[in-house]
Amino acid sequence: MAGQILGDRYEVQQQLGKQSGRWTLLAQDLTTEQQVVIKVLFMDDDLNPEDLRLFEREVEVLKSLSHPCIPPYLNYFEQELPMSRVIALVQAFVPGKSLQHHLNRCRTFTEADARQFAMVMLKILQYLHSHNPPVIHRDIKPSSIVMYDRRPHLVDFGAVKLKNSQESSAFTMVGTYGYIPPEQFSGRAVLASDLYGLGATLIAMLTGKDPNSLPRKNGQFDLDAVVDLSPDLVDWLQWMTESSLDRRLQSVAEALQVLEARKTRRLL
Repeated sequence: MAGQILGDRYEVQQQLGKQSGRWTLLAQDLTTEQQVVIKVLFMDDDLNPEDLRLFEREVEVLKSLSHPCIPPYLNYFEQELPMSRVIALVQAFVPGKSLQHHLNRCRTFTEADARQFAMVMLKILQYLHSHNPPVIHRDIKPSSIVMYDRRPHLVDFGAVKLKNSQESSAFTMVGTYGYIPPEQFSGRAVLASDLYGLGATLIAMLTGKDPNSLPRKNGQFDLDAVVDLSPDLVDWLQWMTESSLDRRLQSVAEALQVLEARKTRRLL
């Protein structure tokens, strides 16, 4: 599709990703001369109604968001292509590399790096969770975070859910294995589910390993067996990623308070 014009103004430069019925494209806006990301959903006979529902929800949620670490919504359009009619979501392009890209290249992160990363990500989640209604990302993982200008940027809102909305089906499981808590396997997601995703992402960042491959003990990641971290950070990460929702940190405010308190204690 390189060179093709979409929406009468976006010249496709390259394909960034491809899934069944969905493409992610890098393009140049011929009006502003800025690079953009276009998510395309094919409206053909193979379209899963659930995919359409999630795509439309992503568009509506992104329209309502404004945060420096979330690529802003720019446009939405429909177009007839030779193979199918498509609907497309346009967002600003963040010119960085995903955290997963860095992990794949064996980049190492220090405990100080992880703490700084955690603080920025928690502030992003604080913004989302304080929205009205609260926004649950549901798929926080290394490939959904772009590192740019020394800060993480949260992308890929394809699994997003509004806290008070009712799913249209009795069972909707979204997310990525290894980074989602047990409650999401039964189609349930709460604000603390995003904390689990962030905690698992930080564990991948510090260990260089997929959380799914790490040992567990009593419902917690056995981090002492795989990485050398300060006890207070290990405790916090285990609290963030408790398998039991009742024992997990429940809110961003609580997670921030505990992380800051333990950082202060370490400096004393």
